[in-house]
Amino acid sequence: MPDTQTREESRQFVKYTFYKLDPLWRRLPDADRAAGKNEFAAVVNEFAGDMVLRSYSCVGMRGDVDFLLWQGADSLEQVQEVATRLNATALGKYLTTPHSYLAMTRRSQYVKEHRHEGQEGTRLKVTPGHARYFFVYPFVKTHEWYTLPAEDRQRMMSEHFRMGHKYPSVKINTSYSFGLDDPEFMVAFESDSPSDFLELVMEMRGSEARKYTERDTPIFTCVYMPIEQALDTLGG
Repeated sequence: MPDTQTREESRQFVKYTFYKLDPLWRRLPDADRAAGKNEFAAVVNEFAGDMVLRSYSCVGMRGDVDFLLWQGADSLEQVQEVATRLNATALGKYLTTPHSYLAMTRRSQYVKEHRHEGQEGTRLKVTPGHARYFFVYPFVKTHEWYTLPAEDRQRMMSEHFRMGHKYPSVKINTSYSFGLDDPEFMVAFESDSPSDFLELVMEMRGSEARKYTERDTPIFTCVYMPIEQALDTLGG
């Protein structure tokens, strides 16, 4: 059994921060808006050299969020420093975070020797692919799930894996929030095909494990783009 320090060093913190823009920002002079976006983007690009930091626009997808920053960091202090620096920018003064989720990477107890190239991350490291679309939601199982025999849980999860393998265009990224945040898991899917993801979710609704789902909302549909483009979708 590895010691605590080894476990900590081999994992990453995963942060999903959803931002919402105050409409008052759009009334600022053009030069002020441009300067604010440039300042914000410069901070994001600075930190992107030291951690996983990807940006997605949610404009037009939901009414309560405008864009997402997905982070993979080696420490909580890194996560906090990014937030602090972004809050201090001129644009940051007009942003709120209506949804924010913290998790960690961890090897799945159900995966073992199971592998499917391109559909799972490395589990211990955040490894984004190159897909255009990103689907994110928090996940909580019922108490009854955890009291089931291990072999029953493994059987139901193996059914999930078989369903997932029918849709090779969809890559899953699972992280764990137990004790760190309100959800138990954060589930994020990368794909170039929203249709494939929709069909996958519909099929999984009929799985045996579904009855042990307590909550899997809100669901966020996001479009990948560099931070400069994501900020341009804010309308200023």
